[in-house]
Amino acid sequence: MYRAAVRPSLERACLAIADVSGYTSYLAGVELDHAQDILADLISTIVEAMAPFRLAKLEGDAAFTYLPGETLDGHMLQDTIEGAYVAFRSRLRNIQQASTCDCNACTRIPALDLKFVVHHGEVAFQRMLGNEELVGADVILVHRLLKNEVVTRADVPAYALYTERALEAAGLDPAGQGLLRHVEQTDVAGEVVAWVRDLTALWQSRESQPRREIPEELLLRETVWEVPTPPAVTFDHLSSPRLRPLWDRNITSFEEEPVDGRRGVGTMNHCMHGENAIGEEILEWRPPTYWMMRGWMVVPGDPGVYLSDALEMTPTGGTRVTSRVGRLEEYSVPPEVLERLHAQLAAEARVSNANLRELLAQVADELAGRHGSQPPRSQGRHLAEREAD
Repeated sequence: MYRAAVRPSLERACLAIADVSGYTSYLAGVELDHAQDILADLISTIVEAMAPFRLAKLEGDAAFTYLPGETLDGHMLQDTIEGAYVAFRSRLRNIQQASTCDCNACTRIPALDLKFVVHHGEVAFQRMLGNEELVGADVILVHRLLKNEVVTRADVPAYALYTERALEAAGLDPAGQGLLRHVEQTDVAGEVVAWVRDLTALWQSRESQPRREIPEELLLRETVWEVPTPPAVTFDHLSSPRLRPLWDRNITSFEEEPVDGRRGVGTMNHCMHGENAIGEEILEWRPPTYWMMRGWMVVPGDPGVYLSDALEMTPTGGTRVTSRVGRLEEYSVPPEVLERLHAQLAAEARVSNANLRELLAQVADELAGRHGSQPPRSQGRHLAEREAD
């Protein structure tokens, strides 16, 4: 007698598939052992960079991930996808530069690229043959959309394809952010309206522009500290107006003015620390590895300071953060004022960093419980060690 199956409960989630493009043709005529090492390394890089998305399943040369929620932070969504692409391209470059192997698998690495398909819908978990699988019509749809005509019709080799439902859940205006409208015909949902972000152009822009740093002669303070969460999660907590008040408890209100609806260079922040008004301007934005801003008290005569955070992954999958504070070039500040400012900044940083470490320790425990084991990074001798972007 068969026992009736328990119907899985339904929930809303953002679904994202990262697919290594060109891998099938790359495999033709290359050494399989090295090719598998390279793919394992790249997939590990992608999965690590996709946090806080959870890994649902590895599917050959693709990683199927999800993030539960009725809605999601649109800034975080785009930063996560684009940050994962930059991490992939950086890793691809580092492997190639560090490799001394002249096999076909290693010399043909530049043939590989990456695409993303992102959708939002209804899903359920169902146990099959001892494994928990993500199922539902929207799971089928996001996989169908991997076979699309973006490259043919838009001539974009590496891209993020966001369905309109994903953008609605994220509260994003795609046209206002310069995304390209794209329509696909599917056998499971008919016509699907989506929008495309050109990731090749993003990478080229990132590579052509040197990162803005605080000059050594302006440096007031530098601290290096570690937290157990991966860089993408850590970066979001450091920079998001939604999350910063959770650890910087002096913040009583926060208003953000992004450029063209997107957080990045030129974004202005206005926050209240009790009775003190603080202004911020983002000067450099490279999630999830680096950001720099100018901050000042909204009172006459306050010179303000530069602030930056550089993030890199630790061997255990956490984040090492190098935080720097510097004075502005246009101000000549007396030594006694600098000393007083340095002491004030150090005292505030100690309290805020302690709060942030405590919060991120809790987040890391939650992520560990949700994600389970991640794919191991290949240890092939021809592969380079991870470097910060």
